[in-house]
Amino acid sequence: MIAASGGGSNGSRVRLWKNELQKFADQSGLDITVCHFPQGMCKWNKIEHRMFSYITINWRGKPLRSYETIIELIGNPRTNNESKISAEIGAGIYETGKEISDEELEKINMIRDQFHGDWNYTIGPRTR
Repeated sequence: MIAASGGGSNGSRVRLWKNELQKFADQSGLDITVCHFPQGMCKWNKIEHRMFSYITINWRGKPLRSYETIIELIGNPRTNNESKISAEIGAGIYETGKEISDEELEKINMIRDQFHGDWNYTIGPRTR
């Protein structure tokens, strides 16, 4: 299960997000249940809420002048119960401006939940 933000690149209306989840479901053979928070409510995400304060404490307003500085500041904090954040630079080159057509969207094996099916759904592999 993925608890996702309601906006941004993994928002509930983002076609590319759903298309990439479909690819992952197809490759892994897993059913992926997604529950989106309402837009602007990512603070309800307990992991983000618990960890951001530790990132802020570790950061202490240091200038973010390089990727290495950012990774170090994000990747070093520990919580009181010793949960650790890990961070790394994604070295890939990512295509921008990719659009998912209506036809591609219809091919996604998505079952919408009865409660807010636009925010809560399961994407399963297209073949088992």
